[in-house]
Amino acid sequence: MTSPVETPSTHYVPQDLPTSIQHYINGQFVDSVGGATFDVLDPVSNRNYATAAAGQKEDIDLAVAAAREAFVNGPWPKMKPRERARILNRIADAVEAQEARLAELETFDTGLPITQAKGQALRAAENFRFFADLIVAQFDDAMKVPGSQINYVNRKPIGVAGLITPWNTPFMLESWKLAPALATGNTVVLKPAEFTPLSASLWATIFKDAGLPDGVFNLVNGLGEEAGDALVKHPDVPLISFTGETTTGQTIFRNAAANLKGLSMELGGKSPCVVFADAELDAAIDSALFGVFSLNGERCTAGSRILVERAIYDEFCQKYAARAKNIVVGDPHDPKTEVGALVHPEHYEKVASYVEVGKSEGRLLAGGGRPDHLPEGNYIAPTVFADVAPDARIFQEEIFGPVVAITPFDNDDEALALANNTRYGLAAYIWTQNLTRAHNFSQNVEAGMVWLNSHNVRDLRTPFGGVKASGLGHEGGYRSIDFYTDQQAVHITLGTVHTPKFGSIEDSAANEG
Repeated sequence: MTSPVETPSTHYVPQDLPTSIQHYINGQFVDSVGGATFDVLDPVSNRNYATAAAGQKEDIDLAVAAAREAFVNGPWPKMKPRERARILNRIADAVEAQEARLAELETFDTGLPITQAKGQALRAAENFRFFADLIVAQFDDAMKVPGSQINYVNRKPIGVAGLITPWNTPFMLESWKLAPALATGNTVVLKPAEFTPLSASLWATIFKDAGLPDGVFNLVNGLGEEAGDALVKHPDVPLISFTGETTTGQTIFRNAAANLKGLSMELGGKSPCVVFADAELDAAIDSALFGVFSLNGERCTAGSRILVERAIYDEFCQKYAARAKNIVVGDPHDPKTEVGALVHPEHYEKVASYVEVGKSEGRLLAGGGRPDHLPEGNYIAPTVFADVAPDARIFQEEIFGPVVAITPFDNDDEALALANNTRYGLAAYIWTQNLTRAHNFSQNVEAGMVWLNSHNVRDLRTPFGGVKASGLGHEGGYRSIDFYTDQQAVHITLGTVHTPKFGSIEDSAANEG
């Protein structure tokens, strides 16, 4: 198979691109029952390179039925942890073996720079290795009352997990959900983002070759308001794990209520990066640049509000803007590129509109629109606004692109108030050499995750999630095990059972006495 579109000679197109992308249900690639499809664009040319099956309710019904059958009557939930771990490790091996191909396809489909896409494939493999190790090493609690009672916890997989994933770094973020859901013995229906369905289709062959039984993994492509909505509302799907924007998360919350589903949702963010005057300035600038401009700014944990103590504010703004102007924007497949193309024309228009809003809300220091050398494609130059007021839209609203707002503060209290002055609470980045301030500030900032004198590097054992409008629940490490399993308490009497004898003559006489 080859690419169905003609593209400019400067635009790299991977070999053997599919012209159609299908669902994967019960071990088979299939089209939508009703034949519905949608177009898939690449973000550099904005031309259709494939059509994807557009899942409807009937397609979700088939996928859930297959997953439910595999859960109730199949071998997967009943396997010993070591048996499942062997398959998970084979999956990780396959992902690592295809690193170059996965990165190539991910870059083509999302517009992410190729050097950053390569890291995503390796992280996806590590997610499977991590949970393979975790389920083998896991043990459950037992509580004893000597001579009287023993109590233990029996963890059980819950059933069919509905996984709804975003379009930024899609393959890696799918692995965050797939690995723990499968490791714990559940079966799954994955609904990938409609903007980026290409790499998700690779999971089917990887899983099949690794020995995952048919029906354990199912994939339905489609729009959120069609396939995603049907998955959330399906009565045989007790778990929904969703990553995406907050408004969609609120809709999912409402639609899941009727069936009291378990929900884990990582939602939007407008995270602060707080730089105090005593910070190691060069390291803070490195991190603050990477934190908002890596992954094209399409990062949920982006430190897109930079708060800088006034004593170093002018110096920080000058150095930060100079570096931002030097960021290489270009073809995502070029190894020199640091910022590629935004994922879709629709998203490009949204980010571009915020850039225009920002010109009336702050002092433009860098960027401000499309780079001159890139007249086509979804490109926006890294854009820096200074002197942004805390009530400005670009300070308060999630832009999800290469746009940053810088605001000064005079003291610790003001910095904390500014950091918490948003509806979101996903991440925070704190730069200071003062140990007391570092701990007090991190414990008082309203964020699910805090990085002190560090950029965004997360240990897989730690919880991932936000507070306020940034999420519901946590995953990562044992928190993922908690979410994807039921904890059943079993109580056993070890001695003589002493139970009040309701209704007995002996008991009644004793009570009268």
